[in-house]
Parts: sequence; C-alpha cells; structure tokens
Amino acid sequence: GQFEYMERAHARLTLVVPVTLAIIVLLLYLNFRRAAEVIIVLGTLPLALTGGFWLLYLLDYNLSIAVGVGFIALAGVAAETSVVMLLYLNLAWERLAERTSAPTLADLHAAVMEGAVQRLRPKLMTVATIIAGLLPIMLGSGTGSEVMRRIAAPMVGGMISSTVLTLLVIPAAFLLGKRRGLQG
Repeated sequence: GQFEYMERAHARLTLVVPVTLAIIVLLLYLNFRRAAEVIIVLGTLPLALTGGFWLLYLLDYNLSIAVGVGFIALAGVAAETSVVMLLYLNLAWERLAERTSAPTLADLHAAVMEGAVQRLRPKLMTVATIIAGLLPIMLGSGTGSEVMRRIAAPMVGGMISSTVLTLLVIPAAFLLGKRRGLQG
C-alpha cells in the first residue's frame, strides 16, 4: 500500500510541479514586467532551499511527502521575501533616477544599500518569528510529531539560508543587473 501511495503521489507531482512553476513565472512576470527580476527570483531560489537540505541531512531525515510540503512552504516564503526585496530595490532606484539625470555606479550602490537596509529589520523579524514558531514543533513529541517535524525542518533550516539570500545575494544580483544597464 505504501509503495502504491508513493507512486500515485509521484505521478501527481510530475504534473502539478511544472504547471505550478509556469503559473509562478507568469505571475512574477506580470508583477515586474521585466524578465531580469523573474530570473533573479527563480535563479536565487535554490540558495534559499539549501539550508533546508542541510538541516535534513544533519537531522538524518529522508525525503518524504511531509518534507516536500515543508520545502513548498519554504519556497513560497523565500520567493515572497525576494519579491518584496526587489520591490524595495526598484523603488530606491526609481527615486534615485528621479533626482539624478545621469546616475553613476556610486549612485546605484547607494540606492541598493538604501533599499536593502529598509528590508533588514522586517526580514529579521520574519525569520525570528518563523523559527520561534517552528522550533517547538521540531523539538516536540507526541501524536503526529513525526510528520510535523519533517514539515518544520526544511522551513527552519531554509529560513537561515533565505536570510542570506534576501539580504546579500538579491541586492548583489540587482546591482550587477543594473550596472550593466549603466554601462550599456
């Protein structure tokens, strides 16, 4: 029975995951209206998931449906915080472009720093809240705790790498992308 259940779940996931990714790409593109930002969000998303894989490895958990649910939730939170960071970076860049007729690389750097600093406290509060809420689930025992731990583990581990992603990698990717526009 368990093998057949896993086979049915795998068959469903091979259809649902690509359709879901296509919808996400479409929604991101409709939001940003530029492919560069969509590529930044999707290209950096695996970094957000690495923390979840490391914690699974350290806890010696195998991949399962519950772990998959945890990774889906983590990917959603990481994508959302990435989108918000890009929105703040774009707003800081647009404010700079309104003030300066010919922005320089130093101006771009200042705009990226401004946008990233505005997201520092909210991101750290989000991470602290998620980890504080999920640690009791990860450490708990009782009915259903085996499944709940496997859902919470990817989220806890991934929130750490997602923080690095949102606060360092996304602003750096944004800076590199806009810098090309300044030179070209």
